[in-house]
Amino acid sequence: MLADIQRGMERLALGLAGLGALIILVQTVWISYGVFVRYVLGKPDGTVTEATAMLLFPAAFLGLAFALKENAYPKVSFLMDALAPPARRWLEGFNLLLMLVVGVFFSIAAANATYRAFDSGSASEILLWPRYLFWLPSTLALFLFTLYAGVRLLAVIFNTSAEHSKH
Repeated sequence: MLADIQRGMERLALGLAGLGALIILVQTVWISYGVFVRYVLGKPDGTVTEATAMLLFPAAFLGLAFALKENAYPKVSFLMDALAPPARRWLEGFNLLLMLVVGVFFSIAAANATYRAFDSGSASEILLWPRYLFWLPSTLALFLFTLYAGVRLLAVIFNTSAEHSKH
């Protein structure tokens, strides 16, 4: 059952990472448009900087769970390779526990910011886009990351994983 939950969360992580990639694609096109308008047409677009800056925030968080799925966080691999399997498992569990604690903290902070942005009705200065729309995907991504880190920690504790259950 834990392996099924883990695989489901990995599919969600892939979807959020895809959304982050789409946001980066939109940013790339928008910035290219801004450069073209500024230097070729000589009429700078005042929305490019604010829009791409605001889109950068959710894009930064949407890949968190996917990076965890792919083991893409920096780690000292030679240390892990030098440890015996029980010690390696303990260290991996400790690392996931730290990720879980940090994830809980940032999930609470992001949920609070989303609620406050929604409640206040705050908007961006130039485009007047509601700020909670930029907090919401980040909050969802942080929640998924935190839950996924918890599931991965449970998999380490109970010595199960999605890879083991496939065979």
